Amino acid sequence: MTDSARRPGPAGRRGDETWLTEVAREAAADAGGAPVELLGDYLRLLTDAAVTGRRPRRGELDAVEVLGRRAAEQGVSAGRAVRLYLSAARLLWRQLPHLDRSADSETVRAAADAVLHVVDTAVATLAEGYAAARRDLVRREEALRRELVDDLLRGDSDLGGLVERAEPFGLDLARVHQVALAAPGRRLPDTEAAISTLERVVFDRLGDRDVLVATKEGLLVVIAPADEATPGGARGGGPSGDLGTLMHGELDRLVRGRPWQVAVGRPHPGLYGIARSYEEAREALTTARRLHSGTSVIDAHDLLIYRVLLRDQPAMVDLVRAVLSPLGQARGGAEPLLDTLAEYFACGEVATEAARRLHVSVRTVTYRLGRIRALSGYDPADARDRFTLHAAVLGARALDWPRRPLPA
Repeated sequence: MTDSARRPGPAGRRGDETWLTEVAREAAADAGGAPVELLGDYLRLLTDAAVTGRRPRRGELDAVEVLGRRAAEQGVSAGRAVRLYLSAARLLWRQLPHLDRSADSETVRAAADAVLHVVDTAVATLAEGYAAARRDLVRREEALRRELVDDLLRGDSDLGGLVERAEPFGLDLARVHQVALAAPGRRLPDTEAAISTLERVVFDRLGDRDVLVATKEGLLVVIAPADEATPGGARGGGPSGDLGTLMHGELDRLVRGRPWQVAVGRPHPGLYGIARSYEEAREALTTARRLHSGTSVIDAHDLLIYRVLLRDQPAMVDLVRAVLSPLGQARGGAEPLLDTLAEYFACGEVATEAARRLHVSVRTVTYRLGRIRALSGYDPADARDRFTLHAAVLGARALDWPRRPLPA
């Protein structure tokens, strides 16, 4: 640095250090209170460029990149960091001592070119360091979030440790939560877009606290606050009651992943309630696939009957084999008769409505019901036989029979 750069500035400041310090303070204030330390030796680089035309060395730019990383780690926004550097350059340029007295336009032009080069290079380097640090922070946060979600869904981790780890994510484990799982129609090559979409819409609806969005085993997982759980975990109203519909509506807008299927567990309180809601959502998704259900949004509450039926699978297999396996003797196999029974029970045992749903004539429905009575010995019109047949049909759907053979 030459002697001219060390002379007092236009305002009569004493010494190089003093006026540069004041420029740094003014720039920090202009950038919304950004830390002065983020400037490092940037002002000296600008001064050297204006006086001697010297360009920054590699080591000096590396130091600026470190400052960019530090800004990200301290939570300073990228906009404030860039504004700090631009404000510092503007304020310093107006107060450079030798330019204040220079009447030579070539001198001013050369100094401006050198200073602008430093500004351009330094700001770009600062932004690169900031972006690199943000990527690292996102990766670390994503890893921590994925580990937290895995432990929450498993439900067997240390409670005190989970409470401490959940706090930075804004998750209050004392609240009532529910878990929703979103399954894409085909494997997603990149889940970032789907996660971002879910985070945006769920945070907008439920707030940016107490919500976690992550991935697990190819599924998108949302842990969200819910209304107070009613006795038995029954469904309740409120903003979380349509969580599945909300998620499906947003995910279905994505080009990749369609068709989406979303399963929502019931709300449960406490840490272990999260694991319980997750198990319900996972069972609901598995059951819907077994039933070949095309339903976009599946509520675990609506599939409780299948959990009851399959709790004693050997007994259910025995029921299906004893009641429905004789239907395999019919021409065309058991599946058309089973479909007829399922629609007949679903529509309240009205043959005309069952025929409409099956796209067959009423005569065909009544004929099939007669064949079922003859082959199985159970009459769909008899109140005593109806429950047995209906339970057997639900069990067959859950076991995916007759598409798959019954377990031994």
